[in-house]
Amino acid sequence: MDDQSPEGLAGRLKWVERKIVSVFAFAIRRFIKSPYGRRIEAHRVKVFKKKRRRRVPKTILADKRMIDKRPSKISKRWGLGHMEGDFVLSGKSGKGMLLTLTDRKTRRSLLEKILPVSVRNVERALVRMKQRYPQMQSITFDNDLLLLEHRGLERKLGVRIYFCHPRSPWEKPSIENLNKVLRRYIPKGSDISRYSRRIIRSIEEKVNRRFMECLGFLSPNEACEREIKQKTRR
Repeated sequence: MDDQSPEGLAGRLKWVERKIVSVFAFAIRRFIKSPYGRRIEAHRVKVFKKKRRRRVPKTILADKRMIDKRPSKISKRWGLGHMEGDFVLSGKSGKGMLLTLTDRKTRRSLLEKILPVSVRNVERALVRMKQRYPQMQSITFDNDLLLLEHRGLERKLGVRIYFCHPRSPWEKPSIENLNKVLRRYIPKGSDISRYSRRIIRSIEEKVNRRFMECLGFLSPNEACEREIKQKTRR
């Protein structure tokens, strides 16, 4: 079921799907490890396996708006459209990369394939993302060479761009968590050029259907719809 975690399924049954009998997460895990759950276990081993992490050098950019300047409402996850962004890279012999964005409040995520990799193609991808998610107000990024023209990009998108301190990935935890989930479907070392845009869109849809404890076991799609409705009523 969309590779939902046992904790996510148990929480969904307890707090959202209350008409269905609830079950504890350890019972779901016990079933998966039983002879009846071998096919599920084999799938989860394939999807969740880990690979060694390759360190990527960071670039120092000029005229940056640092994360320290970010309003407190963004840090407190108030309001829609305050995004965290990052890049998922191909392996050494691969081509292309994935641009990933996630909303800090609702965890609504957007994915765009960048091929060939260039500053201009990153800008075009961000414009498409803004069109798909017009609620976007700000983006917090790492220090990446592909964001050299960040000031002009701000004007083009109509959003504010903030940058984390060098080697401080914990300052954007939501996108780091998303990237770990994406690696289930695009393992490290993969050639992202071999993933069609249709496959990438299907992965985006899947991660936006996850039941998440931080959202009260709603999915990002459901949390986003709820916030938009509440904003419309106000």
